[in-house]
Amino acid sequence: MPDSGRKRLIRITVIYWTLLLYIIAALVWWFISLEKQNTTMKQFNIQHLNNTTDSLQAPLLYHSKLEAINKDHRNNRTKFIGEGSIFFLFIIIGAAFVYRSIRRQFNMQQQQQNFMMAVTHELKTPISVAKLNLETMQKYSLDPDKQEKLIRMTLEETARLNFLTNNILISSQLEGGRFKSSHEDLNFSDLLKDCIRDFRNRHSERGITGQIEPDMEVKGDPLLLQILINNLVENALKYSPKESQVKAILKTENDNVQLQVIDEGPGIAEEEKKKIFKKFYRIGNESTRKTQGTGLGLYLCHKIAGEHNADIRVTNNIPHGANFTVTFHD
Repeated sequence: MPDSGRKRLIRITVIYWTLLLYIIAALVWWFISLEKQNTTMKQFNIQHLNNTTDSLQAPLLYHSKLEAINKDHRNNRTKFIGEGSIFFLFIIIGAAFVYRSIRRQFNMQQQQQNFMMAVTHELKTPISVAKLNLETMQKYSLDPDKQEKLIRMTLEETARLNFLTNNILISSQLEGGRFKSSHEDLNFSDLLKDCIRDFRNRHSERGITGQIEPDMEVKGDPLLLQILINNLVENALKYSPKESQVKAILKTENDNVQLQVIDEGPGIAEEEKKKIFKKFYRIGNESTRKTQGTGLGLYLCHKIAGEHNADIRVTNNIPHGANFTVTFHD
C-alpha cells in the first residue's frame, strides 16, 4: 500500500475510533446521570415518607410505602440498564457494520487504483513495442528474416493487447448484465485444441501440452469459453518457470465434461485460494509481485464458469504448482 494510502487509512481509523469511544462514553455518562437522579429521587421520597408517616403509629402503611419506593427505584434501574444495553448493542452492531463497509470500500478503492496502474502499463507496453517495430521497418531496409521477426513480434503484441481489452470489456458487460451470450452446442475439444495451437505459436519456447479427449461437447458461448481457456493457460504460463510444462487436460469425470489446466509454478497458499477469484485481487502486493496482470483473469473465469453451469476450483499440483479445474454440469 502506498504511503499516502496508509496515512489516509490511519487517519480515518483514528477518527472512527475517537467518535466511537465518544459515543460509548456519552452512553455511560447518560447511565450514571440517570442512576444518580434515580437514587436522589429515592432518597427524597424516603425523606418525604418519614416526614408524613409515623413508622411507629402506622408501621404497615409505612413499610408498604417504603417497599413501593424501593420497588420503583429498582424498576427504574432495570429500565436504564435495559435501554442502555440495547443502545450499546445497536452502537456496536452499527459500528462493526460501518467499519467493515469503510474497510471494504477502501480496499476496493485501492484495488481499483492498482488495477488502473496495472492496466495502463499493460496497455502501453504492447502499443510501444508495436509502434517501435513498425517505425523500425518504415525507417530501415531490413532483410526478410529480420522483417519477419519484427512482424511476428508485432502480431504477438497486438494479440496480447486484444486479449487484455477483451478481458476488460467482457468483464464489464458480464457484471452489468449487458453481455448477450449464445448457448449453443459446440465441440469443446476443437476449441481447446485451437487455443493451445495459438499459444504454441505465440510462445514457441514454452512447453504446452494437451491431453484432449475427442468430441467433447458442451453448451455455451464460444467467445466466453475461449476467454476462459485463454485466461487459465495465460495464468499458468505467467506464474510458472519458462522451462516447466503447462498441461491442459479435457476429459469426462462422472458424466461431466472437465477441463484442467496444470502448471509447475510455486502454487497457491490455502488462505489465498478463495480470494483469487475476486475482482482485482492479486496475490502479494504491488511492491513485491513481479508478474504483470490486472486481477481480472481468474475473476472472469469464475464469472464465465457460472454463466455455463460450471464450477471452478484450484488444488495443489504434486509436487508443486497449481491445478485449475472447471467442471461443466449437465
